[in-house]
Parts: sequence; C-alpha cells; structure tokens
Amino acid sequence: MNLPPVAPESPESVLPIALPAALDGRDGTNRARGGHLQIVADSDVEAVRLWLAEYAGSPHTLRSYRKEAVRLVLWATRTLGKPLSSLTREDFLLYEQFLAAPTGDWADPMRPRRGGTRRLFDGPLSERSRHQALGIVSGLLSYLVSAGYLAGNPLALRRRTGAAARRTRRVERYLDHALWDHVLASVEQWPRHTARDHQHYERCRWLIRLLYHTGLRVSEAAHAKAADFYQRRGNWWLHVLGKGGAEGEVPVSAALMADFARYRVFHGLPPTPSGSERAAAVMSVTGDPQRHLTPAAVYLIVKEMFRRAADMLAPTDPAGAATLRRASTHWLRHSAASHQADAGTDLRFIQKNMRHASIQTTGIYLHAEDDQRHAETVREDGDTSRPGS
Repeated sequence: MNLPPVAPESPESVLPIALPAALDGRDGTNRARGGHLQIVADSDVEAVRLWLAEYAGSPHTLRSYRKEAVRLVLWATRTLGKPLSSLTREDFLLYEQFLAAPTGDWADPMRPRRGGTRRLFDGPLSERSRHQALGIVSGLLSYLVSAGYLAGNPLALRRRTGAAARRTRRVERYLDHALWDHVLASVEQWPRHTARDHQHYERCRWLIRLLYHTGLRVSEAAHAKAADFYQRRGNWWLHVLGKGGAEGEVPVSAALMADFARYRVFHGLPPTPSGSERAAAVMSVTGDPQRHLTPAAVYLIVKEMFRRAADMLAPTDPAGAATLRRASTHWLRHSAASHQADAGTDLRFIQKNMRHASIQTTGIYLHAEDDQRHAETVREDGDTSRPGS
C-alpha cells in the first residue's frame, strides 16, 4: 500500500489532503439531504477543515485533532475506497481493529517522523489511545451532523466497553497526601550552592505549588501571566484561559500568594503582581520575566522533580517511588481535585475550580466514601461476620 504524500504541518495547511472527485464525499451515502446546511462545505475535506478551524486558538488540541482526522480520511479512502461521509458503523469496527494493529506503510519505521512521506503511526495504539482517537472522531462526526452535513454519527452507536466503560471509576493517577508531602520535602533538600542551582530550586518550588494549588493544566501554567492574578472583595483569584479558549477563575490562597511573592522577589520584582505588568507567572529558564516557560519545559521540570523525589524515597518505600516515577504534570491536577474532595469541598466548587464541563467528571475524585467503605468492610482481624449470619 502506498500512502499519498502528507504535507508538513503549518498554519497555512489546516488539513493537508487532496482527494479524487470519486472519494471527496460530495455523494456520500451518509450526507444529509434536504436540510439547512450550517457550513459552506461541499466535500469532506472542506467540512473537516471547518471543524478544525474551531480549534485554531488551541494549537495542541488542533494538532491532536488534525492527526486523527488525517488518519481516518486516508484510511477510509485508501483502505476501503470510501469517503468519510459514506462510513458506516461496520466500517468503524474495522477502523478500531486497524488502530490496534496498523500495518505496512502506516507504521513503517523506515519512513521519517516528519515531512510529506512520514509514517502516521509509531505502532499499535493502546486501548486508552484508541478510545481517545475514536472520541475525537466521534466529536468530528457529531459536529458535522449538527452542521447539517452528515445525516448521522455512526459512532453514536458504539457500545461503551473497556476504557470507556471505566470512566466512572475513581481516578488513580494522583498522589496521596503522604507522597505529596514527600515531594515538597524533597525539593527543600536540593543543593543551592551556585546561583544557577538556587534559581532552579526557586523555580521548581514555585511551579509545583502553582500547579497543585490551582489545578492548572500544563499549557495553562506555561502561559499564565502575573497580571492574571487579581483581587476581588479582598480575595485573590487567578484568571485562566483554558481548553478551547474557555475562560475560568480559580481561587488562590494567601499561602500560594506568599509563595508567588517569594518567587517574584527572588527575581527582583515587587512581591505583589499588578494588572498592568507583562511578566510571566513562571519565567523562562534564564529568569527573563518577559518570557514564559514552554509547556514542554514545564512537563520536563515536573518530571525531574518527581524523579528526584522517587530516588530519595526508593530505599524506604519502593512502591511509592514507583508511583512517583510514573507521575507527570497532570497528576498534580488530579491530586488537587482529589485532595479538595478529601477535605470536604463542595463538589460544585471543585467542578468550577477544575473547569469541568460535567459534574460527573468531577465525581471521580470522591475517594473518602470508598475509603470508609473499605475500612468498614475489611476489618483488621479479617472477621466481617455478624451473629446469626
């Protein structure tokens, strides 16, 4: 199988695919007929480009969504000989099998990772990655149905199994209170013999507290500005520009503002941020107030903190050290929500703090009831029997 060239990613090429007329979707069997079209699109590629344009303000989301759109359109046209707008539920069953085992040129390690002839897979997708890919594709199809372009979404019929069915389970990728305390204590033991060491220590000390106490996503923390911190009725808040350009407000404690003041004073700035300054909330590695850390840098710095904390813990708690080595930036967001729930914070407030669209998503952080049920079910002596049972 020879895949068609895929142009390099660029702002000018939202969806770098050209299809023959017979496969462009103008006559797709799932095209909506007779309704009022909400978008100006005659072909599948044009319609997908309009969907992707909705995410132009979120580069990371756009890149991820475009990757899945390219994979699906090329698979449908090259493997099945069908346009996107003719795919059925049966076709998507085949596609899910394909994602679990892409073959040939799709995952050829001899092909470059970038460029017009790049491979589109590094190998089989895990169950979780397949679920994510199909979720993105389902979002695309639902958009096209709402736009009056498609008659229906075949993936709406998909049975919730595996990772999808387990979404209601309690979140597991978080640090318990003991591990979180260990991470904080381990950072305090870092050497600060040189100016560079000291700067790195202050940056890490502030960054991990910012991520945990605000529950920010990595990209949100990387792009946060000092001016995003503001006071209302004597309380500090943080304005957040989140996924898809959604705005939110996160409460900020006096303790976190004290940590922010310490970080700013270290870099020669006034302790309290003002609404007019342009300084970054987390400055670049060189300490330039006008430059932000990149999301990749934030991720790597946090991974380093977890690794160093794990190395210190390994001799006395190998299991805890293994958990820390798996942890990443998003674990801090999960930890924030879990610890707020443990403290009895109203679920509605946690939903607003995490900026979840659904309170059902927030519900996966409620661990206290599970802990109580486990403690009362599994007693220390192992005897759960009752008289007369």
